[in-house]
Amino acid sequence: MNPVSEPNSPLTSDAKLEIQMLHDRVLVRMPSSDGERRSTGGIVIPATAQVARRLSWGNVLGVGNNVRNVKVGDRVLFNAEEPLEVEIQGDAYLVMRERDVHAVASERTEHGTGLYL
Repeated sequence: MNPVSEPNSPLTSDAKLEIQMLHDRVLVRMPSSDGERRSTGGIVIPATAQVARRLSWGNVLGVGNNVRNVKVGDRVLFNAEEPLEVEIQGDAYLVMRERDVHAVASERTEHGTGLYL
């Protein structure tokens, strides 16, 4: 019998499967934004404005077993043009390698820069 057609098979569309990241992969959710941004001086920057290559902050939702410096719950800085995007239950997430993360913002203070978000 085909496992997809069985009603209690884990491969049916009703099954809820937990996603576990593998190797050195990191799953990140970017904070939602309406596209418009404000500069520190209060100037509104429209979503259509061209900006030089810009790094983005996101929240880590999952890490693979070979990730050493990033933990679930950390905020990470990365190039938003490089990672792969995946849609899970209608929401967009990013998958990247740990080496593609440029910085981690967390409450841990081992080797900080003295700058805070």
